[in-house]
Amino acid sequence: MPDASESSLIEVDRDAALKRFMQLTAICGRSGEEADVSAAITKTLIDAGLDPSMITHDDAQTRTRIRGNCGNLIVSLPGDENLPRTMLSAHMDTVPICLNAQPGLRDDPVLGQIVVAEGETGLGGDDRAGCAIILTAILERLRFAAKHPETPLAPAVVTFLIQEEVGLEGARHIDATKVGKVDQAFNFDGGSMKMIRHGAIGGERMQAVVRGFASHAGAAPEQGVSAIVIAAKAISALHDAGLLGRIEIEGKRGTANVGVIEGGEATNVVTPEVRLRIEARSHDADFRSWIVRQIRAALERAATEVTDVNGRCGQIEFSSNVDYEAFALSLDHPSVRAARHWVSQLGHEAICEVANGGLDANWLYRHGIAAVTLGCGQAAIHTADEYLVVADYLDACRLAASILVANS
Repeated sequence: MPDASESSLIEVDRDAALKRFMQLTAICGRSGEEADVSAAITKTLIDAGLDPSMITHDDAQTRTRIRGNCGNLIVSLPGDENLPRTMLSAHMDTVPICLNAQPGLRDDPVLGQIVVAEGETGLGGDDRAGCAIILTAILERLRFAAKHPETPLAPAVVTFLIQEEVGLEGARHIDATKVGKVDQAFNFDGGSMKMIRHGAIGGERMQAVVRGFASHAGAAPEQGVSAIVIAAKAISALHDAGLLGRIEIEGKRGTANVGVIEGGEATNVVTPEVRLRIEARSHDADFRSWIVRQIRAALERAATEVTDVNGRCGQIEFSSNVDYEAFALSLDHPSVRAARHWVSQLGHEAICEVANGGLDANWLYRHGIAAVTLGCGQAAIHTADEYLVVADYLDACRLAASILVANS
């Protein structure tokens, strides 16, 4: 682990760093369609003199739920093998509202200069800001190495990840053999520069098909079994039992939400089928699994309670999958200690937290890469009101560049 105590922040070309973000965020690249973003990053690195043999892709897109047009982009930066190896990461995809973003600069009376999207789209700073920050850091490392060839630099690897917005799929399916051993890792994503997320909650998604029996809702409603009524009874029972929203039972905590209900075609038909999409989260994997079991049991119980005139009842088809498991690094972990140092070098008091949302770091941890997640200055992400605080973004560029140039 590098001892950062004697390290100091390096400066970056601020105009170039900001232009880099503006260019990257204007590229369309929804989840599964990151190839153009990857190509732009690759071209910038090669134009800057990076050996193309240091740049590769894995084949994660062949294993993701969405069959994408490129894999994770992995850049290896050789250095003194006696020094600890660092990893930086960010994800390349954006949510649909951010497609075709046209970034522009504005002056805010409180925040100073900010970047917003001109028009009705979101900005896409989540996470093109992270990509631009890491790209800037690599370019600053190359410049430093050219000016100071006698100075040993620690080895590093950078991963530009795919499909974060649809379930952390790029990090989940990354080819860890292409990444190699990592001693400290920093994932750049949304949020405040002061925040160090050294852990994150675990999440599980459920899919339920509620099946009843159709009948004419006017002529013979008693001959039908309404899938909507079954779903409603189950959801109401879960709500009344305190098993939706924020859940606290005997000191254990979690959340659950029924997010999507789909079904029905006409008011004159007793609906025979609805589909539900549900999620549960907890920092305790056993408690999360318990919540999932309660949700399934409520659906199955409701299905037996709704019958037609002949006693027929509904049925439930239920499945679930773990999106990501919870993790938490100790505050003494090398990645956490280094992050706190660099944030303090920027003049901020670091705030360490375990996040209640999933991060690429959840899956990186499962691959043996213990990463903290740092913010890039984005706010109101995934909305048309998203903006990037330029001062925070440039601070993050300085932080990332300093990490890649640190040699102790």
